[in-house]
Amino acid sequence: MSDSDRQDLDAFIDNIWIEKGLSQNTLDSYRSDLEQFTGWLNQKKLTYKDSSKKEILSYLSFLFQRGLGSKTVARKLSSLKSFFRYLVFKSIISIDPTSEVDTPKLLKSIPKSISETEVEALLASPDIKSDIGLRDKTMIETLYSCGLRISELINLELLNLNLRQGVIRVIGKGQKERLVPMGDQLMNLLSLYMETSRKNFLNKKHSDHLFLSSRGQKMTRQSFWHRIKHYCLDSGFEPEKISPHVLRHAFATHLLNNGADLRVVQLLLGHSDLNTTQIYTEVARQRLKRLHTEHHPRG
Repeated sequence: MSDSDRQDLDAFIDNIWIEKGLSQNTLDSYRSDLEQFTGWLNQKKLTYKDSSKKEILSYLSFLFQRGLGSKTVARKLSSLKSFFRYLVFKSIISIDPTSEVDTPKLLKSIPKSISETEVEALLASPDIKSDIGLRDKTMIETLYSCGLRISELINLELLNLNLRQGVIRVIGKGQKERLVPMGDQLMNLLSLYMETSRKNFLNKKHSDHLFLSSRGQKMTRQSFWHRIKHYCLDSGFEPEKISPHVLRHAFATHLLNNGADLRVVQLLLGHSDLNTTQIYTEVARQRLKRLHTEHHPRG
């Protein structure tokens, strides 16, 4: 990639960060998508300024041939569309080659979920007599009880907690804030964790982050993911069955199973579009159908 092309890419990333307030993870995804596309163009001795609809379609075909799913390809095309619209707006190019390229049709994917019994088994696995075990149980409980994304969980700071009122202030996608209520079990765990394990991890150091490693540093996504896998094996689950995001799906599904209103679940999850939340009703519907088949004489 030439210096000029790199400057255009950097300027685009700065632009969407300022205009949309996107998280660093989302910005990194945009950058990765665009760098992959320019790398593919370089192999063909082209740049994005030379791209036409033909090149865009050829690139999408290349992605499908690599075995990528329609959802991933659609996301990468969305990155390209945003980038080329920006280039046209800045008069760097005159024609947007993606304007007449349709987004691949997405198959309706049903979120993976686990039962309430399986969640209880996972929560029973950490040894809360140890500092690490207490931290892990508190993190899993927070993830499940509040339906947080993994990025929202590890970025929680002390000032986000209000134990007196029993709510967590969550900073979600696009820097959108929402208040999520906490149950008594979670509040008791958080109080115990902050009074014991967290202080021991800090060892007289300072950190604003709520969940810390044994060295007193902010927990990473990868570290917590590994902890989840550890407890899966300990509980007799397949490691592939449970992930931080599956616990978020379980939060939504179990609320709906127990009669929660869909719009309430939408607010708790931080979804801007009700259609995004709607898919969890399919999980609940499938469960009801299965129970009917298993237990009704006419099932």
